[in-house]
Amino acid sequence: MTTAPWLPADWQHPTRVELPTGHHLRPIHPDDTELDMPAVMGSRQRLWSIYGEAWGWPPADMTAEQDREDLQHHWEEIQSHESFNYALFDAGETELVGCVYIDPADKAGADADISWWVRDEHVGSPVEAALDELVPAWIASDWPLTAPRYVGRDLSWADWLAIPREG
Repeated sequence: MTTAPWLPADWQHPTRVELPTGHHLRPIHPDDTELDMPAVMGSRQRLWSIYGEAWGWPPADMTAEQDREDLQHHWEEIQSHESFNYALFDAGETELVGCVYIDPADKAGADADISWWVRDEHVGSPVEAALDELVPAWIASDWPLTAPRYVGRDLSWADWLAIPREG
């Protein structure tokens, strides 16, 4: 099945986005494994409650090598504009604080499915509030999307799972 690309061929994805807290987003890279692993596994139970049923992620027994392979896959998808995983870092990139996922929708009603998370210790913090405010505004201003869907925000994950896949 051949489908039209979900983003214009000449569009360039943002490479860095600043938050007012001094944190920033940038595309995740396999070299971020050392920071990603404690962020994911340290918040694994909550992340599984969000993404587990939909994505089967993060597995309880994920190794650093599996995480690196996952990040390599994300990096390749970013380069080919298939989907995007942006990591949220502190100013010095000494801590990975969370992630933002921007994926083409394979379910009716949107052209992209977008979700994000922060580490457990940042839930309810000014960093989470800044990210919650930034993501929809950033998508509206910098992305060529006409109907983004904010999964876990506009609709619950259960409601999203109930939407039939297209094709």
